Amino acid sequence: MRYLSSKGKSEGSSDPHELINQPITGNLNTDQNNLEVILQNCSDLVLKRFQFGNPPFEGLLLYFDGLVDRQEVEFNLLKPLMLEMDMLRNQDGTLQEDVLESVRYRIVTMAEIKTVTDYNSICHHISSGDAVFLIDGIKEALVAGTRSWEGRGVERPENEVVVYGPKESFTETVRFNTAMIRRRIKSANLKIEGYIMGRVTKTDVVLCYISGIAPPNLINEIRSRLASIDTDAVLDPEYLQEFIADTQNTIFAQVEHTEKPDRVCGHLLEGRAAIIVDGSPTAMILPVSFPQFWIAAEDYYTPFIPASLYRIGRFTAFLLALLLPSLYVAITSYHQEMLPTALYLTIAAARQGVPFPIFVEAFLMEATFELLREAGLRLPRAVGPAVSIVGALIIGDAAVRAGLVSTPMVVIVAFTGIASFVAPNYNAALIIRIARFGFLAAAAALGFLGIMVVLILMLVRMASLSSLGMPYLSPIAPFNWTQLSDIILRRPWKMANQRPYMEGMENQVRQKSGEGNA
Repeated sequence: MRYLSSKGKSEGSSDPHELINQPITGNLNTDQNNLEVILQNCSDLVLKRFQFGNPPFEGLLLYFDGLVDRQEVEFNLLKPLMLEMDMLRNQDGTLQEDVLESVRYRIVTMAEIKTVTDYNSICHHISSGDAVFLIDGIKEALVAGTRSWEGRGVERPENEVVVYGPKESFTETVRFNTAMIRRRIKSANLKIEGYIMGRVTKTDVVLCYISGIAPPNLINEIRSRLASIDTDAVLDPEYLQEFIADTQNTIFAQVEHTEKPDRVCGHLLEGRAAIIVDGSPTAMILPVSFPQFWIAAEDYYTPFIPASLYRIGRFTAFLLALLLPSLYVAITSYHQEMLPTALYLTIAAARQGVPFPIFVEAFLMEATFELLREAGLRLPRAVGPAVSIVGALIIGDAAVRAGLVSTPMVVIVAFTGIASFVAPNYNAALIIRIARFGFLAAAAALGFLGIMVVLILMLVRMASLSSLGMPYLSPIAPFNWTQLSDIILRRPWKMANQRPYMEGMENQVRQKSGEGNA
């Protein structure tokens, strides 16, 4: 476990912030007093002093109530010490040198047990759910793995619903999450490196990758960026995203979030890495490219022909959700000759009496739709969808009857909203929702020319981005037809002989003649 936090040094101080960095003294009274100062005003702290052995030794047990398994503490730690302890003193009363080893290897029956030598480590372990045991005269403390806090069980994913494939999602407990990954990839090459981040929160963060597949330069770069983070709190992978991302001032997400263990495993097998934060039910995948946001986990659990057709439909929905309102504004405002006469007359008749220009009309409808969508997300689950759907129907019908908007505009906005829901990744949907207003303003100002200008600027911006060195538009730019064929379509498994290429990848071969080779 790597500690990524600042540590100072101070001796002989009663200040809790200075005491916490001092080593264990070996005098039980002094250690107890120091720990009580450090952990003052902690009503859930349990401090139990007791004697064990014959002649007796003084011992001190401390843990936080609610984080430990009390039966584990009582039956596998206290009971062996108090009832089954052999004599640990010599006949002249002196202390045997191996008393700590005797307790650790002969008496305590717990599987996970180790030693620490300073108050900072003691505080971290008891805050993580471990029990710490100090012995008078010993300048080390025993840490017993007794973690057992209440947590949410493994449930269906809420944001990545699938028809086929695994139905389980990550929980808020990091060890449960790593176990779900380990259960799927039973290889010694699966590496799960642990870090402790946040000066105040001391949050457990793990980096997952497959050695021999993930490029070493990629893993070293992630380690370097994690080590450079110095902040008070890390409560979610989103806290780390802005520190790790290559570029900050952009709307384009440079990492992918998922709550599905099988999706994480798929990315790991392609040479990527995953970061999981204790307390969060989502994992962060990196590096990523923009086309990968449109690949759904379900694509790999259905036959390749329907999966490819659905993937093409997903890309088409992306273009419609991004450009449809702006195309409607540009055509009706500047390029009416592109419409059949009957259709144009129908649109013109529907807009009679509307007091706003078509851009204002489109902007108000799009903004209203976004507000309704946000309201549906924030409201309780029982009423959220009903409010968003019923609200859209009622407001749309009332706006048309009042003559504030035209019927074709309601149809365009509704179709755009449906197309935006096709995005399998929330980051991709967020990019559409923001960029759509830029295209709308450009269409109102310059028609098709404005749309093309904004589109070119958007592509140039995306081409200038990278995700931990991976070009953001790969495999489109730089162009790679072999990999692009597996982005637009879902390649049959018999033809998926190579992993997507990343610079520095040592093993790109996935299978040969239908046989695994990883």
